[in-house]
Amino acid sequence: MTTQILSVTNQIPEYCRAMSSSDTFHFSCNSSVACFNECCRQLDLALTPYDVLRLKNRLKLDSGAFLERYVIVEWEEGMRFPHCYLTTVDDGRGSCVFVKEQGCSIYDDRPAACRAYPTGRGASRRVDGTVTEQYVLLREPHCLGFATGQQHTVPEYFQTQGLADYNRYNDQLLQLLHHPHVRAGFRPNRAQADQFIMALYNLDFFRRELMTGRLKMKQPLSPMEFRSLSAGDDRPLLLLAVRWLLQEYFDEYWTSTGYRKINSAA
Repeated sequence: MTTQILSVTNQIPEYCRAMSSSDTFHFSCNSSVACFNECCRQLDLALTPYDVLRLKNRLKLDSGAFLERYVIVEWEEGMRFPHCYLTTVDDGRGSCVFVKEQGCSIYDDRPAACRAYPTGRGASRRVDGTVTEQYVLLREPHCLGFATGQQHTVPEYFQTQGLADYNRYNDQLLQLLHHPHVRAGFRPNRAQADQFIMALYNLDFFRRELMTGRLKMKQPLSPMEFRSLSAGDDRPLLLLAVRWLLQEYFDEYWTSTGYRKINSAA
């Protein structure tokens, strides 16, 4: 099982080939395909913050409880930021905790990588803030879904799989992940790595800390951000978490014209 690429690298995984936005492929995945559910085994599924937002709300869990029950956090030497992975079942096959014989039990809120399979997307942020995309097609030996199915381009396939919101919110993280200081070699210390997981993945805790004043924003909240705190709206809160991390790491925030120092704001 592949994972969606959040930032572009120079290495394409085995069985992958680069795709343009106009290249086509045939693919179908349903219970009539003999390999149904096999892509949910031997799982190495990285979760984005928006994935966790959708899953914890689907399961009606506090984000902290979701992380404790379903997420493995890794932060090893060479990693810029911690990675979160979905736990698997100890069945000798590394199966997804949410896969059942009849298919995915949380299908409507499945992670971006599951939606994108068998394609992948890389996103890169230019200095002016625009995002460029790179696509790949993954043809793993076990997958029989290429024998039949409708013809797609990758952008068309993304639309059918409901990836628009996932890509929109995941791309907001590039303000942080592709910050000039990060490109120049910045690596968070342990406390900053903990802040990264807390703000982006443990949103319910992040909300409580802001509401009680234990965490501070150096800029006033917009009306939408203030409503997200009081009304429990997680999507604008996730964007606020990105802004808070930029503040804590670099004392900066993002505008349509680029990064600005907070203490120089008008």
